[in-house]
Amino acid sequence: MYRNGTATNGGVRAACLPVWPGAAVLRLLNDWNRVPPSPASSLLPAAPADARGFEGWERPRDFSGRFARTARGIGHHGVKLHRRWTLAVTALAAVALPAFAAPDRFVIADAVTPETPVSPMPFEQAGASFPGSAFYYLDSEVPPLRVGEGIHSDADDVVSGPGPIARAFRIDNSGVDRTRALQCLTAAIYYEAASEADAGQRAVAQVVLNRVAHPSYPKTVCGVVYQGSERPTGCQFSFTCDGALARHPQRLFWDRAEDVARAALAGYVYAPVGLATHYHTVQVSPYWAPSLNYLGTIGAHRFYALRGAAGSPATFRYAYLGGEPVAAPHRRDDSSSAAAAAAALDPLAVQRAFGLTETKASAAPAPQAAATATPVYSAEVTQRGGESLYRAQNLPASQGIKAEYANSGQWIANPQN
Repeated sequence: MYRNGTATNGGVRAACLPVWPGAAVLRLLNDWNRVPPSPASSLLPAAPADARGFEGWERPRDFSGRFARTARGIGHHGVKLHRRWTLAVTALAAVALPAFAAPDRFVIADAVTPETPVSPMPFEQAGASFPGSAFYYLDSEVPPLRVGEGIHSDADDVVSGPGPIARAFRIDNSGVDRTRALQCLTAAIYYEAASEADAGQRAVAQVVLNRVAHPSYPKTVCGVVYQGSERPTGCQFSFTCDGALARHPQRLFWDRAEDVARAALAGYVYAPVGLATHYHTVQVSPYWAPSLNYLGTIGAHRFYALRGAAGSPATFRYAYLGGEPVAAPHRRDDSSSAAAAAAALDPLAVQRAFGLTETKASAAPAPQAAATATPVYSAEVTQRGGESLYRAQNLPASQGIKAEYANSGQWIANPQN
């Protein structure tokens, strides 16, 4: 309270300098901000002459003031930001201090040395991936088998005895002849032995080249491969007339067959088949098989050589003259001349053309059915007819058979007819 210009507190008089309106405000500003009075204070009444300045004044004890203080910024956002920075620094210290305390447990990568770029594996690259391709690049102690390796046929036989070996067949011509020969030989290997081992594919390629060197067959690779393709049943290689060419080849197996064909045209000789000119799969038994020299089974095929002078090494001439036709089947021709040309390619006819006389083999007797014991019936069944009750009757007669199929199956008993 102020009484007569003197500040009192609870009735106790306090020695104080005289005050005037606004003096307490200036005193507070001077104490808190420690700045000299602003020019606006000149507008206030002058202090008494006996005043010792604002520094000597004492704040009245009964005076109190409350001023709202805000943090730097707008509202309380600055305080929140400060707390967030405090939490961030604390978390960083919690991570960094253990790292410095135990440096052997914390490894910091070298940011200066660039890492070695990792190149994709072959099966991860575009154009080199196919189903199952990853297995061809696995790192194992035993290298994985290539396509065709490890295939075994139950009919595999050892090639019978040492025989004459074919000479190297080389196509030195470049351009159209070599390209067509490579394409035709690759097609023969692919469609005849795509899934076989390398030995089976090389054997098929050697048979084609042996025919090129034989005077009874065309002098070109494509001519041998597509010989007889103009007739539905007269083709020398079945894939040229049975519709197999309509299947689009798979690139992996085609490339593998092409490698075998390229090696054969460059002079590679597959000795185990010798001078073989014929083969057939193990699932069939053609009529001409007993009349030729059986050489052995390689893969899924049985290989044969001509007998007599037709199969003599002096008959074969491994000299390539070129002139490859188009690598495609011939146009269909059912004329009599085409039928006569197909008949001349019969292996028995080829052997006869070289003077081989054949002795007609006696027909083997038809196998007799084993006698079966007649069943014993009861007296009641015997009175009703016995065996006749169970004998087939009123079956349709074997009639209406076409003439070309009337003797079907008889060649098994007599293959030379």
